[in-house]
Amino acid sequence: VALGLYFPRKEYLENVYLDEPAGMPLLRIHALRDSHEEVAHFHLCQNLIISRARQHENNWFQIREKTGLLYLSKSLDREDFNMLSVGNWMPLPKVMLYVFLSSHPFQEKECDSATRTTVFLSLINATAPACSSLTARQLCFTEMDLSFHIKENKPPGTFHQLQLPSVHHLCQNLSISYKLLAAEGAPFRYNENSSSVRVTQRLDREERERYELIAKCTVREGLREMQVEVPFLVNVLDEDDSPPFLPNGTDTADAVVEFNRKEGTVLSTLTVYDADTTPIYPLESSRKKYTGTIITDDPWISETFRVEHIFDEIHFSPNGSQVRGTRHEY
Repeated sequence: VALGLYFPRKEYLENVYLDEPAGMPLLRIHALRDSHEEVAHFHLCQNLIISRARQHENNWFQIREKTGLLYLSKSLDREDFNMLSVGNWMPLPKVMLYVFLSSHPFQEKECDSATRTTVFLSLINATAPACSSLTARQLCFTEMDLSFHIKENKPPGTFHQLQLPSVHHLCQNLSISYKLLAAEGAPFRYNENSSSVRVTQRLDREERERYELIAKCTVREGLREMQVEVPFLVNVLDEDDSPPFLPNGTDTADAVVEFNRKEGTVLSTLTVYDADTTPIYPLESSRKKYTGTIITDDPWISETFRVEHIFDEIHFSPNGSQVRGTRHEY
């Protein structure tokens, strides 16, 4: 089943300062494809969510439909700040935007697409700080952790840009460069020209569920050089594509019943492994996936015996990396 384009992050965070100019780039949002022919189109809905109860028409933020670049369409002045922070009980007022994704150009006010991600913008009650006052960490990375979700069996694609659009726009006298440190053979590439990170091949969750890389940034100002490293994590999302398997190849167990057995006595067991899924909650949904049946046409047997199904999470270790799965015991 093709589920269509998807976001590699559930949410994005960025700061917005007073009096930043219209046209100021804030952050770049990426999408990954479900099939090769898809083309991503991004769209912002007209309302900002200010607090749980309040909405306001969005007059300040826009997104480029084809590139996912979120930018200021109007400078946020003191009056705007006061209006947007009224009743905002957080020490740092935040506004929330939904970015929607479609494989075709958006029609006017089409905001009911299921595929969306949330952008939280912190409104800073001050003008943007001078580049010279920022630490290497602030110049290189935002406050959000670099953690991504990529679905298995999907086409390769770009899912993140390391360079911060706002810093690149404001701090042009600084040289900021990145590297992605990964184990040899890891299916990720960093492109120095575009500062983008790409997954280079289809991933298989049953082979590896999590990749732990490091993003390294170097800031040069004249003769001064500063470096900072942060974790860069990729989790592989499961698709139900591997059949369950039986450790000894048989899906049937015989039970021999001796006379005078007490109620609750275990007469026979059968184990089934599933490397593809982990126990899901509510537990009934895991239970319904596989059923154990007593094969008989004798009603007394059906009334007297029952199959009990218990399951727990286990770990498989293909290629030395731990992958979660489920052991079902009948």
